[in-house]
Amino acid sequence: MKLRDAPSACPSLWRSLPCPPAELRLDLVLSSGQTFRWWESSPGAWTGVLGERVWTLRQERNRLWYTVYGEEQDGRPDGAETDQILRDYFQLDVGLPALYRAWGAADPLFRKVANDFPGVRVLRQDPVECLLSFICTSNNHISRITAMIERLCQAFGRHLCCLDSRPIHAFPSLSALAGADTEAQLRALGFGYRAKFVSGTARAIVKGLGAEGLRRLRTVPYAEARRELCALPGVGTKATSSVGCGAPALDGRRRSSSALTSARARSWLAARTRPGGAKDGTIAGAVPPKDTPEGAEPPGSAAEAGITAPAPSLECAGLRAAACSLPTVFLGRAAAWGSEAGGG
Repeated sequence: MKLRDAPSACPSLWRSLPCPPAELRLDLVLSSGQTFRWWESSPGAWTGVLGERVWTLRQERNRLWYTVYGEEQDGRPDGAETDQILRDYFQLDVGLPALYRAWGAADPLFRKVANDFPGVRVLRQDPVECLLSFICTSNNHISRITAMIERLCQAFGRHLCCLDSRPIHAFPSLSALAGADTEAQLRALGFGYRAKFVSGTARAIVKGLGAEGLRRLRTVPYAEARRELCALPGVGTKATSSVGCGAPALDGRRRSSSALTSARARSWLAARTRPGGAKDGTIAGAVPPKDTPEGAEPPGSAAEAGITAPAPSLECAGLRAAACSLPTVFLGRAAAWGSEAGGG
């Protein structure tokens, strides 16, 4: 199947949504370390997997254009369904400009740099995919995490299609990752100590909450969701408690849909803006020692000590539609929303 990188290629197979850059910047959001399934397939075009479909997205002026592969026989994708999938994924029902103004009024650092980074928002991801992906972020950096998730999908996920001879796979199902030999296979793929947590969490969810039960944690009080997640292998209290912005406010209002409240994000920004700063997407506070072999457990690590490793926050796991701890330009102070966020 041939990659379509612009609406001029097969116009009948493209659709668009109104979406100005102030509401969404694909280049900032999809490369931020929230998700690891998208790549810039050509300048300005982003291709990836969402909802077991393969998409290419492109922004032109105030429109978000998209095409979905594998539906060519129908002439056009089902517009109502695919429009809603993107609206939900990017949380486009929540306007960012008003939030940017509020955060700018509350935080001088945010006010100083926000104009350079418009349209940064949290993705509302599938909880299973995002939870297991973020378990892989411990002591890791974005380029390596992306490669690990790609190997995971190739080894355990359903084949979806080939684009320009590149095979594309869905994220594995829980049952595919719950096998007795999964940990050994993941270690062979270079997951190191994370293999135990990925396979163990998959088995625990299958035997306990199930995928739908995990999704329902979006609707329960924060403390209850945190308690459920902390029972999973590789999910610790630090990450689940360090970000409180996703918990429902007392009046039931959702507080935010932009990740502008992360301390770790400000570390990322500092690395981006200071001379000689890191440019490899390293997740702040989770950098392995230089002498740590690929896939090995870093000396003195929590895993080596037999302690459950820090894990993704509820929001990073796609369980909340609110601010979360992510290595991108999420710049505001969590105190503006009643919480201080940390790395996860």
